[in-house]
Amino acid sequence: MPKANRLLWMLLVLTGISRWNDATAAAETVARVESPGKVLAVELSLDEGRIQYAVTRFGEPLIAPSRMGFQLRNAEKLQRGFALVESAVRSHDETWEQPWGEWRFVRDHHNELRARFRETGRARRTLDVVFRVFDDGVGFRYEIPRQDGVDEVIIDDELTEFAIAPKSTAWWIPAGEWNRYEYLYQKTPLVEVGQAHTPMTLRTDDGIYLAFHEAALVDYAGMWLRRVEEQRFRAQLAPASEGWKVRRSTPMQTPWRTIQIADSAAALYASSRLTLNLNEPNALGDVSWFQPAKYVGVWWSLHLDTETWARGPKHGATTSNTRRYIDFAAEHGFRGVLVEGWNPGWDGQWFGNGYDFDFTRPTDDFDLPGLSRYAAERGVHLIGHHETGGAVSHYESQLGAALDLYAKHGVDVVKTGYVADGGQLERRLDDGRIVREWHDGQWMSNHHLRVVQEAAKRHIAINPHEPIKDTGLRRTYPNWVSREGARGMEYAAWGNPPNPPEHEANLFFTRLLAGPMDFTPGIVSLQGRGQPVETTLAKQLALYVVLYSPILMAADLPEHYAAHGDALTFIKAVPADWQDTRVLAGEVGDYVVVARHDRAGDDWYLGAVTDEQGRNMEVALDFLEPGRQYTATIWRDGDAAHWRGDSRFAMQIESRVVDASTRLPLRLAAGGGQAIRFQPLQAER
Repeated sequence: MPKANRLLWMLLVLTGISRWNDATAAAETVARVESPGKVLAVELSLDEGRIQYAVTRFGEPLIAPSRMGFQLRNAEKLQRGFALVESAVRSHDETWEQPWGEWRFVRDHHNELRARFRETGRARRTLDVVFRVFDDGVGFRYEIPRQDGVDEVIIDDELTEFAIAPKSTAWWIPAGEWNRYEYLYQKTPLVEVGQAHTPMTLRTDDGIYLAFHEAALVDYAGMWLRRVEEQRFRAQLAPASEGWKVRRSTPMQTPWRTIQIADSAAALYASSRLTLNLNEPNALGDVSWFQPAKYVGVWWSLHLDTETWARGPKHGATTSNTRRYIDFAAEHGFRGVLVEGWNPGWDGQWFGNGYDFDFTRPTDDFDLPGLSRYAAERGVHLIGHHETGGAVSHYESQLGAALDLYAKHGVDVVKTGYVADGGQLERRLDDGRIVREWHDGQWMSNHHLRVVQEAAKRHIAINPHEPIKDTGLRRTYPNWVSREGARGMEYAAWGNPPNPPEHEANLFFTRLLAGPMDFTPGIVSLQGRGQPVETTLAKQLALYVVLYSPILMAADLPEHYAAHGDALTFIKAVPADWQDTRVLAGEVGDYVVVARHDRAGDDWYLGAVTDEQGRNMEVALDFLEPGRQYTATIWRDGDAAHWRGDSRFAMQIESRVVDASTRLPLRLAAGGGQAIRFQPLQAER
């Protein structure tokens, strides 16, 4: 950093410290809570009646005093003139089991502070704030109890602030823009962020990692983060068509605002369990009817433009073509076959204009009953597809009948889609007028939950694309199994620019902190629509371990897998459900090394990916069970591999015996990766 810039930053830091001290001196601390291991502490204070919170880690400030409250419609804002009525701290420690997931067992160990505030002026309204403090993060929310004169609240703005104390670097994508969540991640100084989606990931100059997100987004607008000055951010809620952000009856509670905190990028991924812990337990009961699995389908060909969604000579969703995919799935052990373009409505301009979609009948060249029988005879299930083209009310009017049709024919997973520009989703009012909504506004939050709940009644799982972001609701509704919500593999086919080599190492420490992503890896042809896929072949295999989803697509064409049988061997073997997950190494946007334990057996799998830089590293295999030897089958980049040119296909398959004491060298080519399967060689001693 140039000397002048360094002096300027020192002045800003000193100014910030001064403001921290001034705010602390002026404010009255009214409540405090520490995490169970006394790593983090949260202090609540009142600054001239305004509620503030601050977060420290081992006594060092991370979140400077940050204000809380609401801007209400046609009412005095809920922010000033408060006094503490009462507060209480309680501890909680339990371990619960996921029906599927990155970890089978999740520990929920936190201390909770609940504080009630009441205005001292004329209104005397009551506001509760609840903080849950873990050793690796903080979650907090508001609760507005039912009270005289407050039967309903209309929120124009949430005034929650996040004042980040240390100088930091951010990885972020813009919010409130036309392309929803589908942007490449930017790496900038935090002071250059404008308005960002969450999760937004930071690294302080002192090497602390933070991620800002939310949990349990129910009947509320999604939260964006808007920088207001220096490193101070404020919650910005996605707008509703009526002009406000949220309208709710009391009593009400907001989603949890979450701050994940760790001393390494690897630990940050593990801290994402606090998002799950802040959601309510499973509301569906026995969900064994959902089976994590891999699938193939009529999809990549559509992005290559060798087949089409629309009817005509290149129509992909035909009976004969689908039978071909069913046969391939049955031969190679894939449970599902996705078919897009199976129903009327795809002809013409459907993008953002899905009024012609009919979800209750197939096209004339797609025999749904016959194909479902044909698949069932071969142990395969059709995966359904409901693309709305942004006509959401139109879809809701057919939802029950559409799901009934699928249930009748054994379709137990449905991919939904909401292809429309941000702020352009169709909502039909009771009087017939059409208004437009954002993908992450309150109305869409409720819509997605309606779809998931209706699907659960029929034992159907949901995988939305162009979705609302994941906030851990899969714990409460385990049939909400995956979603998109970021730039997926299709951008490798036709994106301008395409997904670069760093993309997946960015996703792992940003988007994947929110939950599973249906990224659709496995493009072994490494070829898009007139442009190469910017990875090596080995990296495509590693993505099956790195980017978690309980439904995993082998996204390439059957004929391409026939030409790359060695790669298909790994794709067939890798599980879609895990007992445990360990992040062995990584840095945001640079590289990541992950090990996962098969839930159905004793095998472990390792996936490693890098950006445009090749890397040599060594990883300890101490995650393996002591006293056992394992055969490690390694799919690695060839010695000449590189993400550019034909050398990206260079891949070497090796085998060696290892145990928990082994330190294994990894060689990752530029834009490359490595995938390893560890199989026990001997019985347990």
